[in-house]
Amino acid sequence: MSTTARKAGKEALEARKLERRLLRLTGQAIGDYRMIEPGDKVMVCLSGGKDSYSLLDVLLLLRERAPIEFEIVAVNLDQKQPGFPDHVLPEYLRARGVPFHIETQDTYSVVTRVIPAGKTMCSLCSRLRRGILYRVAAELGATKIALGHHRDDILGTFFLNLFYAGQLKGMPPKLVSDDGRNIVIRPLAYVAESDLARYAEVRAFPIIPCNLCGSQDNLKRQEVKRMLAEWERRFPGRVENTFSALARVTPSHLMDAAVFDFKGLVATGRANPNGDIAFDEQPCEESGNDATIGVIRFAEAD
Repeated sequence: MSTTARKAGKEALEARKLERRLLRLTGQAIGDYRMIEPGDKVMVCLSGGKDSYSLLDVLLLLRERAPIEFEIVAVNLDQKQPGFPDHVLPEYLRARGVPFHIETQDTYSVVTRVIPAGKTMCSLCSRLRRGILYRVAAELGATKIALGHHRDDILGTFFLNLFYAGQLKGMPPKLVSDDGRNIVIRPLAYVAESDLARYAEVRAFPIIPCNLCGSQDNLKRQEVKRMLAEWERRFPGRVENTFSALARVTPSHLMDAAVFDFKGLVATGRANPNGDIAFDEQPCEESGNDATIGVIRFAEAD
């Protein structure tokens, strides 16, 4: 076998493994949060980026194998950005045989008129887009609105709220929409962005770059993204552990009195296995004994 053939075979194997991983993680997230149920009509929001293309592709594959029946309709919001190639998505979706709807609304002009030059556009843009998509979902009879946010988006939102809003809040995998009429789901919640980038290359999706909010380098989200990338490079496993922590919350060991009744705490005389040992010394010891030794020496100095 030639070197070229061996390389092609290896790439094909890696592509199959990647597809299986995405199917497994997406299926797991859907099951964990009961995102899709029999008879659902899932509106997949398709922007033309790698994440939403991957979401649509994976859901189509899962639908072929799922023990339940559900519909998929792709929806794109054409925001009338200058130079937007409005033929790309319709041609792609027709070729895939996917039912779709293109909603045309000139939110670009609104955002650029209202937001001063150099300022971030995300907040207003997302509010306008959200309202339009909620309306379209109702018009199409969709029971679920599927967004392409992935693991890194969810973790990034957590740190944005932590650093800049002073609250422990993230991006949930499933929620009720602002208008109270829609269920929003994020089936790619367990999938790493790097896997989606590779999958988009393998599947050769016709990517349409965003020239509105996504191109702004001064976004706080970009700062957080760079921080997470540096963590992943220097401390392998830290990002995954932090993400896992979002689903393993101990309210009694935080400080929100609205979530846990601190004022009503009483000593019952019964041992509580989840009491004061919920965070013991073991994680600190595993992360490095130097810190523990430093504490001991500090105490001895006193």
